[in-house]
Amino acid sequence: MRIKLDENLSRHLKASLESLQHDVQTAAEENLLSKPDESIARVAQGENRMIFSLDTDFADLRSYAPGSHPGIIVFRPGSFSPLSVNRFVEDFVKNTDIDSLSRCLVIVEPGRLRIRRPI
Repeated sequence: MRIKLDENLSRHLKASLESLQHDVQTAAEENLLSKPDESIARVAQGENRMIFSLDTDFADLRSYAPGSHPGIIVFRPGSFSPLSVNRFVEDFVKNTDIDSLSRCLVIVEPGRLRIRRPI
């Protein structure tokens, strides 16, 4: 899967996700730091990359309807310490068929997964 890591996720996740055979770009690599969500979404769309983020603004169905993008996964870990967040994201990716979430809007919480699929 082609993934875009939003600026609120650690750039250190890139190597870990690449070791799991994903093609990963960070917002920082593309000079998208401090850019509006819409800009990040537009670039991800143009590159056919799924967005990984902690930003709940990406969970807005009105702005990011399932099917209108390559996929968005919003992580809501129990702890927001960098190591905990990285472990939470890594565990999810290791245990999930990310390709099956293409074009979906997904919210990942401890013990709970909400998936909005395209109509």
